[in-house]
Amino acid sequence: MKQIKSLLIPLLSLLLSCSALAANEVNPETLPKGRHMYVIERDMPGLGKLTPADLKGAAQKSCGVLRDLGPEITWLQSYVTGDKMYCVYLAPNKEMVREHAKQGGFPATEVNEVSTIIGPKTAE
Repeated sequence: MKQIKSLLIPLLSLLLSCSALAANEVNPETLPKGRHMYVIERDMPGLGKLTPADLKGAAQKSCGVLRDLGPEITWLQSYVTGDKMYCVYLAPNKEMVREHAKQGGFPATEVNEVSTIIGPKTAE
């Protein structure tokens, strides 16, 4: 019972943080000190032709590397196009983002820090 309780608290914390991230409440200006948002451009010819099973496998590989790297790096989402993928991550620095790419075997052609986010509501 004690083991279950010790696992339950971190699990609940992770679920709560993931639900906040999934709601797109993350904004570079409001991140805690030492955390930054990055957009990673990955050149991956033929990417848009991968099957859902292929993409699932890649996502599982990425999540495994993230678990090994620890809670300082977080994958928010990725956008798949024909020959590129654009991924949004939270991390303390570009080096950690590049380490994730290296360990996962994913290219990180460009890693750029996001300074702000704009959208239709910006026009209001």
